[in-house]
Amino acid sequence: MTEGTALCPECDADVEIPADVMENELVSCPECGAELEVMGLNPIELELAPEIEEDWGE
Repeated sequence: MTEGTALCPECDADVEIPADVMENELVSCPECGAELEVMGLNPIELELAPEIEEDWGE
């Protein structure tokens, strides 16, 4: 697999995707800082990662 880019769903900036990225891995947008989850690899598909709630795991 080769390194590529995908569009941030929050601000439409190009996000560099490492060559060894895996599905469900988190990456950050360099423009807006949003945490993004890799939902698919071919083509690369990004979605906003769910925000962690304070009461998760309690």
